[in-house]
Amino acid sequence: MLTLKNIHKRFGDLEVLKGLDLQVDKGKVVVLIGPSGSGKTTFLRCINSLEVPDQGSITLDGNTTEFTDGITQKEILNLRRNTGMVFQNYNLFPHKTALENVMEGPVIVQKKNKEEVRNRATRLLEKVGLGDKMNFYPHQLSGGQQQRVGIARALAIEPKVMLFDEPTSALDPELVGEVLGVMKELAEEGMTMVVVTHEMRFARDVASEVVFMDGGQIIEQGSPSEIFENPTHERTKQFLSLIH
Repeated sequence: MLTLKNIHKRFGDLEVLKGLDLQVDKGKVVVLIGPSGSGKTTFLRCINSLEVPDQGSITLDGNTTEFTDGITQKEILNLRRNTGMVFQNYNLFPHKTALENVMEGPVIVQKKNKEEVRNRATRLLEKVGLGDKMNFYPHQLSGGQQQRVGIARALAIEPKVMLFDEPTSALDPELVGEVLGVMKELAEEGMTMVVVTHEMRFARDVASEVVFMDGGQIIEQGSPSEIFENPTHERTKQFLSLIH
């Protein structure tokens, strides 16, 4: 479903990503872990060109985008139409209701029929447990509820891949479970997902593959049991010992 090859990204003199390769098969959940500043979020944001790589290529559902010679607006839109992004701080429109937030992308960007979009958005909000909160504004919702609206909004564009950037890091501990529960349900339904998280239990229980990053590089990757129970790289062992 998704292949990234030789992804490089610099910000000025700082080389943040140093030639990363990653393959995500259809229906799999790849979880990126590692210390703060390791490049995880930048790598995730490169997938839908919120950050445009300086070099490398991304193949998504059979369509390849090469970044060596820049990228066109059409290519950026194609990547974004096929990826749903869930942000750390929700990024909801404060002046729109939960339902209007979920409808925004399909109606404004994809130009879909408003009534059909409304029906699908209603079903998605019910799916994430917010059927009774559709007409609430973000300030009337808890952090966990806002993030679940964010997940419904990302699903509304019918993406091939869902991207999650530390979706629970801004939440109070008691609200984390409700968001992870929705994500686990999506994984069980076969949604292809790439997740940046510090939630090691989620990585252990839900991931198909865990990728440990540090210093803009992939240090080690494997199944959850391989990474958590039998890591081979000293840096991985050090990180996990601190986490545990």
